[in-house]
Amino acid sequence: MVDTKREIERKYEGPATDDDDAALPDLSGVPGVANVIDKGVAELDATYYDTPDQRLAAASLTLRRRTGGDDAGWHLKLPVSDGVRDEIRAPLSDTVPHALTGLVRSRVRDTELVPLVRLLSARDIRHLVDAAGTLLAEVSLDRVRAERLSGGAGTAEWTEIEVELADDGDPAFLDKVEKKLRKAGLNRSSSSSKLAKALGETGDREKPAAGPVGRDPVTAGDHVLAYLRAQRDAIVELDPAVRRDVHDSVHSMRVATRRMRSALRSYAKVLDRALTDPIGEELKWLAGELGVDRDQEVLTERLTRALDDLPGTLVSGPVRTRLDTWSQGRRGGSRRRLIAVLDGTRYLDLLAALDAVVADPPLLKAAAGDPSQVIAKAVRQDFKKVADLVGQALAIPSGTDRDPVLHEARKKAKRTRYAAEVAIPALGRPATDLAKSMKYLQALLGDHQDSVMTRGALLELAAEAYAAGESSFTYGVLYGREEQQAAAAEAVLPAAWEAIEDAAAV
Repeated sequence: MVDTKREIERKYEGPATDDDDAALPDLSGVPGVANVIDKGVAELDATYYDTPDQRLAAASLTLRRRTGGDDAGWHLKLPVSDGVRDEIRAPLSDTVPHALTGLVRSRVRDTELVPLVRLLSARDIRHLVDAAGTLLAEVSLDRVRAERLSGGAGTAEWTEIEVELADDGDPAFLDKVEKKLRKAGLNRSSSSSKLAKALGETGDREKPAAGPVGRDPVTAGDHVLAYLRAQRDAIVELDPAVRRDVHDSVHSMRVATRRMRSALRSYAKVLDRALTDPIGEELKWLAGELGVDRDQEVLTERLTRALDDLPGTLVSGPVRTRLDTWSQGRRGGSRRRLIAVLDGTRYLDLLAALDAVVADPPLLKAAAGDPSQVIAKAVRQDFKKVADLVGQALAIPSGTDRDPVLHEARKKAKRTRYAAEVAIPALGRPATDLAKSMKYLQALLGDHQDSVMTRGALLELAAEAYAAGESSFTYGVLYGREEQQAAAAEAVLPAAWEAIEDAAAV
């Protein structure tokens, strides 16, 4: 069993002094603080785990087993933003809990986690409370001794002050505390965490490099690889959030897989497709696994909103119950299924392949070319495919013959948008404008396609209702409204496309 705590804290250090003389400054004058409560000294013993090459430290993740204090157990800290981390807690045990190893699997892969550093801390704790006795923040003076257990040698000692905001507290309160601490001669710590400082003090650089430091993009290949690397990083970074079911994380990872696959296809003159196509197929597989139930959820949400917008007088029969039953019957996945995919060897093999393609890319001759020519040409080719499909669609009367062509145009617009994203650092404003135009076109045609799918669902629902002896009237009303929305999208398309063509300049 694990639980999560959002941790918002700041660390401070002062001039080097004898630890025996170090003390917490008087914080009773901080605005809003009515009392400073001495909570005594806690003796903390924490062992930090990482891979031998310190992959977790490179990503600013920390995994520790700690005893002492009021939160003994295993703690995994995941960065959210500067000074903000999510701390995932699991009960104390002799080995790393499975629930936490899963959350670092995209980093660790099949590599062993080993004890890296042991930190012994004497924590002198104060609680800052308001007039009602409500905790505002916990302030502690930590006297730390670090001992390197692997990957180096040596010990280090230091003193630091840590200010942690109370749960649901106002982050602005930390600014008030900081003002007082600065007056006492303290400054923000130069280390992002105790582990980072320990690594630095015992012989390692403070933050191991996540990969080779590259130069600024110059060639066409540089720009494409920078984009691919960003998508690879996004997939790896989103893995823990997907496992934790963080809002929008599944969708975001799915988008990253699509972006990467699309770039591999668009820039076939830069990277050898004989080697990248198999990776593209695996990215397609992963996107499909991430999308299990997602399309059904989107469709159900659209139908639910449409039903909510209907006047009660137009709702005939148990429509909501029918919709719920229909939706549940078409769900094909589960959280357990998705976690099994992320724990599987096929997914790990894909991550390894992504690492390989950005570390040792199969570059073709054009990769060394001028991005203003090579990349611009690739974007223009993708745009031409969109233009051809839109032209075909506009030449077909509205109806079932036009719908699949518009759907293909939407997919090509998405691909062109991603190709233009690659081009932005090299081509600037024209690529930015094209990406925005393609995003608009994608949304317009996406809404049209959603209407097509929704109308198909309504026909199914109406048939099921009729077979059960229920009224199908409401489904017909909703079908008519969907037809109107699709017609509105198609009516806008000619003028919208003309404006896009006029503005296209890549």
